Amino acid sequence: MCLILGVRKCFEFNMAKKEKIEKFDSNFKHIIRVANVDLPGNKQIRFALTNIKGIGINFADSLCKLAQVNRYTKAGYLAQEGIDRLNKIVEAPAASRVPSWMFNRRNDYETGENRHLFTGTLTFVHDNDIKRLKKIKTLRGIRHQMGLPVRGQRTKAHFRKHKGRVVGVSKKKVAASAAASGEKKTEKKEKK
Repeated sequence: MCLILGVRKCFEFNMAKKEKIEKFDSNFKHIIRVANVDLPGNKQIRFALTNIKGIGINFADSLCKLAQVNRYTKAGYLAQEGIDRLNKIVEAPAASRVPSWMFNRRNDYETGENRHLFTGTLTFVHDNDIKRLKKIKTLRGIRHQMGLPVRGQRTKAHFRKHKGRVVGVSKKKVAASAAASGEKKTEKKEKK
């Protein structure tokens, strides 16, 4: 870059870049903690909340709306009251008027209630569901055991993990077999 701009221009360019670096206020927090997960303070709160496993962008937007937090503000500028409101809603989303269609675990197998799971609980419950399917030997469980696709995809050309590498036909073999079959045909014609 310096070769194109020249030394003086390069120096000015780098100084302009340094000036553009955000200068944070004294009340800015670089890391905030929501649901026992550290969130970066330099992101908008709606995007920072998606760092929590189990929270997507739409769920994060609804959390911000219910906590009465501007979803476009940087997470580091949130007041402690806003962080506490977000924590309270994340702990009990059903009690905080989050619509049940947004939950990631509706009609739970054991309890039958609508729940929203986060972080380690989400992976634990998902693994237990797969183990249950394998134990009762449903079609989905058997497909999981065999390492095949579960949701009805075709397997002729894809999902070849257990079938081995694709064995193609080389051109030399094809040419040799074509030549051999051609010789056989000529021999049959000569016999007639």
